[in-house]
Amino acid sequence: MLSWDDEVTPAAQPAPAPAPRHVSGMDLQQRLQTQEVALNPALVSKPVTVSSEDLARRVNAADKRIINGQTDVNQLVPFKYKWAWDKYLAGCANHWMPQEINMQRDIELWKNPNGLTEDERRLVKRNLGFFVTADSLAANNIVLGTYRHITAPECRQYLLRQAFEEAIHTHAYQYIVESLGLDEGEIFNAYNEIESIRDKDQFLIPFIDVLTNPEFKTGTTEADQTLLKSLIVFACLMEGLFFYVGFTQILALGRQNKMMGAAEQYQYILRDESMHCNFGIDLINTIKMENPHLWTPAFRDEIKSLFLRAVELEYRYAEDTMPRGVLGLNAPMFKGYLRFIANRRAQQIGLEALFPQEENPFPWMSEMIDLKKERNFFETRVIEYQTGGALNWE
Repeated sequence: MLSWDDEVTPAAQPAPAPAPRHVSGMDLQQRLQTQEVALNPALVSKPVTVSSEDLARRVNAADKRIINGQTDVNQLVPFKYKWAWDKYLAGCANHWMPQEINMQRDIELWKNPNGLTEDERRLVKRNLGFFVTADSLAANNIVLGTYRHITAPECRQYLLRQAFEEAIHTHAYQYIVESLGLDEGEIFNAYNEIESIRDKDQFLIPFIDVLTNPEFKTGTTEADQTLLKSLIVFACLMEGLFFYVGFTQILALGRQNKMMGAAEQYQYILRDESMHCNFGIDLINTIKMENPHLWTPAFRDEIKSLFLRAVELEYRYAEDTMPRGVLGLNAPMFKGYLRFIANRRAQQIGLEALFPQEENPFPWMSEMIDLKKERNFFETRVIEYQTGGALNWE
């Protein structure tokens, strides 16, 4: 038995093996390649050569066209329509999600029998009845129609972002309906049951159907004018006119500290739709510039008639949603507002004002479009986005 004081003689140990020579990854790769080439000389690398035919297929920015382009639509760069790419980046920077907005105050107000008047409740439900399906129509028009016929990749990139934003808007309206506990069947089927809503949608649907028809193709003057007409209807009349009575009404509620959560979402939607409208107008004007033969006097007269019909339909909607004065607003005030907006849209695409001398009765709406004038976009929201490392892949 050993004690701590006993001396222990270590057993003999074998001589240490020589340390292996370290071979770097690059050295190993070179050795393997050398051995492989020695076995098969055909593997010796050769310089890459590009044929003149391949070089000729590379996209030249000057050759791009908004419609009827002959270049490869999969090649985003070189850019020709930088304005479209800038709008895509701006759309991404403005990203938001409906569930980030707290609806608790809206819920309490809606459940309170004295929280809102009957006219205010009618206004909210009619509003949602139009919007819950309107953005779905817009998305269908983009995804199933417009996107197929636009041949500029930069513009297609924005259209993809726009389609996603339309989905966010539909989500927002559904989130409001669900939060308030409204009858989903009543709200979502309003576009079939409420005449003022149905008439607006029936005005739009033919312009969707023509582009989504698989047999429709651009390339002739008639077909190109049909596409241009559809773009004008959706950019200038749907997103640029049909949405504005509803936006004004809900934002007016918000200005009186009512339905604040819904109003905040509408404000973000208004900002998105303003950019959709501006993108569409840039698209329209570029098509006109590249195809001046489309902008005939007869075509312009047809567009003016569509503007007049749209103003009439939206005014009827204003009368239906607010048959009596409410929120300091009344339907006649919207007649001037819609004419003011129609003038602006017409002039933006090169038409003369349809209703001269009209002024904006709601100047505060201009401020609503620019959120920076009111507050920082993220100021009222608590956001906890998941980073890549935190995502649950199960």
